[in-house]
Amino acid sequence: MTTDNRIGPPNFGSERDMLRAFLDYHRATLAMKCDGLTDEELRQQSMPPSTLSLLGLVRHMAEVERAWFRRVFEDNDAPMVWSDEIDFQAAYDASASTRAEAFAAWEAEVEHSRRIEREAESLDLAGHQPRWGEDVSLRMVMVHVLQEYGRHNGHADFLREGVDGTVGA
Repeated sequence: MTTDNRIGPPNFGSERDMLRAFLDYHRATLAMKCDGLTDEELRQQSMPPSTLSLLGLVRHMAEVERAWFRRVFEDNDAPMVWSDEIDFQAAYDASASTRAEAFAAWEAEVEHSRRIEREAESLDLAGHQPRWGEDVSLRMVMVHVLQEYGRHNGHADFLREGVDGTVGA
């Protein structure tokens, strides 16, 4: 892996500043886990029967960002990025994907999510989670997406280690 250029979360700050900083830290962690790898290496899958790959994780996180920010706070019917149905598993199939395609989609969704968060007056902003049929707060969404990144960055450690033998940061 290349140099770690992530900006760590502050030791002190408001709840919102902390959530924003931790989300950005975990987003940067996923990008760092993919840094310096070829498209082929990014598509390398873990052990069967799993089809998980680093590129699949990037694609999946684009779906997560869209599902939890765009679909909740702007357009409940916004289509998924790689699925005509609400199928989060479809994103894991990165067999024909490239770094450029996956990262462009993921980075676009991250920026969209950041804009939604920045424009919200408070963490109490309510949106509707169509999959649950329930209203949720921006605070809940940020915590949920943070947990998603934490879990998937753990997977990314093992996937990266399988590609080049590095140990997670």
